[in-house]
Amino acid sequence: MKKQLGQEAIYDARELGIPRMLVLGLQHLFAMFGATVLVPILVQGYGLPLSIQTTLLFAGLGTLLFHVCTKFKVPAFLGSSFAYLGGFAAVANLDAGKYATMTPDDKLAYALGGIVIAGLLYLVLALLFKVLGAWKVMRFFPPVVTGPMIIMIGLNLAGSAINNASTNWALALVAIVVIIVANIWGKGMVKIIPILLGVVVSYVVALVTGQVDFTAVSEASIIGLQKITLARFDLTSILVMAPIAIAAMMEHIGDVSAISSTTGNNFISDPGLHRTLVGDGLATALAGMFGGPANTTYGENTGVLALSRVYDPRVIRLAAIYAIILSFSPKFDALVNSIPAAIVGGVSFILYGMISAVGVRNIVENRVDLTKSRNLIIAAVMFVSGLGFSSTGGITFMIGDAAVTLTGLAIAALAGVLLNALLPGNDYEFGATENADKSADLGSY
Repeated sequence: MKKQLGQEAIYDARELGIPRMLVLGLQHLFAMFGATVLVPILVQGYGLPLSIQTTLLFAGLGTLLFHVCTKFKVPAFLGSSFAYLGGFAAVANLDAGKYATMTPDDKLAYALGGIVIAGLLYLVLALLFKVLGAWKVMRFFPPVVTGPMIIMIGLNLAGSAINNASTNWALALVAIVVIIVANIWGKGMVKIIPILLGVVVSYVVALVTGQVDFTAVSEASIIGLQKITLARFDLTSILVMAPIAIAAMMEHIGDVSAISSTTGNNFISDPGLHRTLVGDGLATALAGMFGGPANTTYGENTGVLALSRVYDPRVIRLAAIYAIILSFSPKFDALVNSIPAAIVGGVSFILYGMISAVGVRNIVENRVDLTKSRNLIIAAVMFVSGLGFSSTGGITFMIGDAAVTLTGLAIAALAGVLLNALLPGNDYEFGATENADKSADLGSY
């Protein structure tokens, strides 16, 4: 007898039959789609030619690799990480040393090199978790460090949102209003995909009012290969991207905790947090090596798990296969790129603010005591470093004949980790409260 969809927990989707499995996989594709393709759209706005086709390809391949690393047990989808947007923007704006004369394609290659190293840092953390245990390792990355880091990722990007939205405020406001209405008053899947709905509805308005240029769409072929950009490595871009992995890894831990809670399975213990970190890290490094953005476990798809109550990882793998198939269409890439800048501005207006708000939530839900001088000093130094140095272009110094630049986000991350390690009074206990470490979720609306 087949179980009722949405009423009973289903751990083997084959009970529902193949047609319903295929539809459930499509639902997960829609859930991740808006956010995953938004990342390359935003990065292109910074002047770096990150490909939508390549992004979808490595979201699908990265998800499948993650499932292999986690023994096919964890129902997680890996989409584009918003955490690294600030890093892409910082690399795009680098103008010291050899970066002063670089083309956008070369800058993208070096940014991708930084993402590869960031992905490999996951493997280091996974090893530490395996050898020392999560509680000892996490003392070096408490919410008083990760919270301000996440806040600054959003605030450093705020200017970009305003610049894009100002090209047509009316169109931007349509996107903003749709996202708010869907997220606050929406039911079911509507509440799960507000970003996608915001883009679609405002795009329809742009079509009706004649603000969309279809020239590139008509010229693009239906089927074609992805644009592969091989990563290149330089200390400056590594120091821009790698520290962001601190926030991204906390996001990963939060998502795995949320998936465990949703499905009733303790994935932190089995297959183990070290395995999920390895899967996420390898997926990120693979994407960065060949032209895709960093990956991260997606809160949107966790929402779909809660909505459908189908917890079978096979359904997630179907969504990954759909994403890979979709990545072979240049015409689809051109269609997404035809979205007016004002719509991108409206969506990022909400998105960047919510990234910063997630950082605030991370601090509040983990009960960071800002009446303590050590915590207040750590947060204060991070805020001034992150925002202040970003406004001045960071710190540039020479190592031999090479000019190395530390951006504001990199300086803030390093300062936060060092101060937390050196100042007395670190009383953070990983997993001590019900909501601990679950709020650093940049992939969730």
